[in-house]
Amino acid sequence: MFSLPLRDDAVLRPLEARHAEEFAAHLDRARDHIRPWVGQAFVTTGVEGARGTLVRYGERQATDGGRLYGIWRAGTLVGGVMFTSFDAADGNCELGCWLEPAGEGHGLITAACTRLLDWALIERGLHRAEWHCRADNERSAAVAQRLGMTLEGVSRETWLYDGVRHDKQQWAVLAREWQAHRG
Repeated sequence: MFSLPLRDDAVLRPLEARHAEEFAAHLDRARDHIRPWVGQAFVTTGVEGARGTLVRYGERQATDGGRLYGIWRAGTLVGGVMFTSFDAADGNCELGCWLEPAGEGHGLITAACTRLLDWALIERGLHRAEWHCRADNERSAAVAQRLGMTLEGVSRETWLYDGVRHDKQQWAVLAREWQAHRG
């Protein structure tokens, strides 16, 4: 199993069904903090809900689709990054992320997403990577900017949370832009 160093005693590793108990405990710490910013199907409760999410992503990975990776800091799962979609045939993917408060402020998401973009756009040869976030999620938009992504547009009132509709930003980077950004 691989483990890629990030920073601040943090590593990036595949998040698999065998991590269900650890993932459930992490979601208990993170749930209220991430709920407004991630898809509702992701924020499960209990070990079986966590296992279901992990199995769903494992099945996607088995067909060369979405993938899920955890970020461990000082041995504790504090968040993760994912390919919410990954289509090698079309050359497109979408990244997503989440962190519990204990993982914030250390550059872990930017470092982990850099690893994912290197793999998708350079190693796998995909053409385009997208990043979607609520328009009022300044931290997420800042990550997209640090990754050299371009804000392509705003979809009005497409993000439903707690009965309120929010605007959604779409950011993207093309492989040639990513390679220039990485220099």
